[in-house]
Amino acid sequence: MDDEEALRQIQYYIDIGAIRLAGYNEDGEAIFELNEKVTKELAPDLWEAHLEYVDSTLIDLYQDGLLNVEYDENLEATMHFTNEGYKIAKEKGVIPLNGIDDYDIN
Repeated sequence: MDDEEALRQIQYYIDIGAIRLAGYNEDGEAIFELNEKVTKELAPDLWEAHLEYVDSTLIDLYQDGLLNVEYDENLEATMHFTNEGYKIAKEKGVIPLNGIDDYDIN
């Protein structure tokens, strides 16, 4: 996909409300957030690609020893990131931009 086509696709996702511009990273690159409900309904291919990206990134962090996962009696997961793992996860956009309330940083 060329840059022009990618920009058209991003604009389409913005227009339907699947994504929104959340800000810019330190390098000036745009950061987008997905609207889960809208994306699942109107852009399921985007939602599936997003899930695959998040899963792949978290598995890589786990395999690199930068993330540990702990399960409680209800099999709900708690993620424990190293400082480096948290930084990478945030840079890659797999955790929210606004805080660390749901994450444990070691």
